[in-house]
Amino acid sequence: MDPHRPAGKDDHPVGNDELPPGQRKVRGWPVSHYGPVPRFRADRWSLKVFGATAAGGEHTWTLEEFSALPRATVAADLHCASGTTSTGHEWFGVTARTLLDLAPPAPHATHVMAWAEYGYSANLRLADFTADGTLLATHHNGDQLTPEHGFPVRLVVPHLYSWKGPKWLRAIEYMTTDRRGFWEERGHHNLADPWKEQRYTHQEEDGDGPAV
Repeated sequence: MDPHRPAGKDDHPVGNDELPPGQRKVRGWPVSHYGPVPRFRADRWSLKVFGATAAGGEHTWTLEEFSALPRATVAADLHCASGTTSTGHEWFGVTARTLLDLAPPAPHATHVMAWAEYGYSANLRLADFTADGTLLATHHNGDQLTPEHGFPVRLVVPHLYSWKGPKWLRAIEYMTTDRRGFWEERGHHNLADPWKEQRYTHQEEDGDGPAV
């Protein structure tokens, strides 16, 4: 498949029949998020990278500039910590590695915080952000994302529970120490590996995250 175009209606995503432990497959693509769907204004939208950058400054893209960045396609399921998995997803957008190349982190950066509308945040280890498949998605199965599913950009981190991939992404902050995001401060596991069933804070072991 051409990595520089969205999937067409006749393209079929590569599926994965194996589910993480404790997950059950659901039909369709359930809508799940905290708070209302934000109002989108193209002239006010931007994506920012800041924090512990290699150059010491901020990098900002307007919607037009972001739309001109190289794109790729990733086939990946979505795993919710509630125990549901939705399959048949094909995502199209800017890889996290592309963003890292354009706005590299400082050598001592270890984590990122993904910031979305309304101040929502999700923390990730830098290694999770740079992993194969991590994508700043703009399209899903050939169509532009709908507002309910994160238009214009949502972060997709396929190997972690889906709360680590915020909808309505607005910024990436490079960090030199870890700190908890929105759900991580409210009882969710700091690492969120579905294959290890890392759902809740009480399951954390020493070294899994900062103090609550």
